[in-house]
Amino acid sequence: MSTPQIVRHADAAALAEDVALRLVDEIVRAEADKRAFHLVLTGGGVGIAVLEAVRAHSAESGLNWSHVHLWWGDERFLPDKDPDRNETQACAALIDAIDIPATQVHPIPASDGMDGDDAAHAATRYSRELAVAARGAGPVPAFDVCLLGMGPDAHVASLFPGLPQIDEDEAAVAPVHGSPKPPPTRVTLTLPSLNASRQVWVLASGESKAGAVRLGLSGADPHEAPVAAVRGTDKTVFWLDEAAAAEL
Repeated sequence: MSTPQIVRHADAAALAEDVALRLVDEIVRAEADKRAFHLVLTGGGVGIAVLEAVRAHSAESGLNWSHVHLWWGDERFLPDKDPDRNETQACAALIDAIDIPATQVHPIPASDGMDGDDAAHAATRYSRELAVAARGAGPVPAFDVCLLGMGPDAHVASLFPGLPQIDEDEAAVAPVHGSPKPPPTRVTLTLPSLNASRQVWVLASGESKAGAVRLGLSGADPHEAPVAAVRGTDKTVFWLDEAAAAEL
């Protein structure tokens, strides 16, 4: 696993802009190398701001999305098109505005889909889709970049402090019941899946995240601070604004 790097910016807007530019560079590099690019998306204020900035740069540069696959690190288990779903927000921020093959957008199943309101079945279905994309190389693709927001409680994806999903080391995707943050039912990638990423980029802005950032970079117990357990195989970057970095 990689040693975390820290990149600081004055504020959330500058952070989102820089992450977007770096992400566009990664996508362009993959195209030049003639290889697929697997990207894990996140929700949250900064995560969506990054996608909005990527949309602007994509329009300006004519970015080619034909080799890109979009995945999600977690999802609120709600009906399709619900405004609180990460997928819905990502579509409004970016996906609806770009020319990407529909078969390369991989949302986590909704609660009104073919699995009904069974989050465990939805997690299994997503696991199978990930395994197909991995083409026998493992349970999930080696994601090129995994974007992760982080809560003030140091949760990432829907891996919250104290929940048993933190210890899941067999399933690639897990249902979450009783989330401390609404809605209570969610579907999340597990730590082994997140840590299969070549690069993990943790995005954090605001004073409320400062304590969680400190825990994430200090080797805290993952049961207390799940963010402390996420590391990319090649690179881990904590993208912070000055407020989020205040306790470092």
